[in-house]
Amino acid sequence: MLSQRGRYALKALINLARLEQGSRQVSAIAAEENIPRKFLEAIMSDMRRAHLVESARGKMGGYKLARPADLITFGDVIRITDGPLALIPCASRNFYRRCDDCHDEGACILRRIMSRVRNEVSEILDRTTLADALAGLADPLLIDEDELLDGPPRPVEQA
Repeated sequence: MLSQRGRYALKALINLARLEQGSRQVSAIAAEENIPRKFLEAIMSDMRRAHLVESARGKMGGYKLARPADLITFGDVIRITDGPLALIPCASRNFYRRCDDCHDEGACILRRIMSRVRNEVSEILDRTTLADALAGLADPLLIDEDELLDGPPRPVEQA
């Protein structure tokens, strides 16, 4: 599940991507996106260290994207805020770690399935840029509009 930190980072970077030029102060982004300012300051500091944003001090200072919005993917941001996309460590490409309780990774059913999940999630997040989000180009085939309108999922009945 995407953390609140990840959600706020994406919202803040999309906010910055709307800028034609110049920079925005954290307080303005926080107010517009309904993000606690102190929390956003910490997030933006992480984004700066990861070279996704640049900062300038002073009265006209603030943050701006360090590269064009079409070169920053959702996957980039989420890996910075939340770490690996994989649900288990042995399925991760960038943060691989062998599972302590696994005797044979090659025969592990969980690893095979979770690797497929990671691949699908990564495929979507690594091809979706901030510019795509602004242009409304997130793949419409991936969105089930009825599911979004229905609200939270309902419990599955047991037979």
